[in-house]
Amino acid sequence: MLKSYQYWILMAVTAASLLLVLLDARLVMSNRVLRTEVDSRGKYIQQSIQLQGLYQEVIKALADLAVRNKDDELRDLLSRQGISVTVTPPAPSGARQPQAPRQP
Repeated sequence: MLKSYQYWILMAVTAASLLLVLLDARLVMSNRVLRTEVDSRGKYIQQSIQLQGLYQEVIKALADLAVRNKDDELRDLLSRQGISVTVTPPAPSGARQPQAPRQP
């Protein structure tokens, strides 16, 4: 037979164990939610990396159109998005092209 202080010690240990089990269940659920969020962010980043080449091509095409058509509104739109469009002048047509050295 248990003495009264042994009974209360056993009850305290049991209550503490039950509290720890409930806390562990709460942490498992919280971890699952966080893992789902991290997985979805990783998926978004992976998809963004795959589309990066397409985005660059679209921006390049828009910049070419803005320069070719002298469209200031399109240039302003690109600059508001942090994209600067610079025009490099074409090489003069009368310039001599370097020739390959001749072999004797």
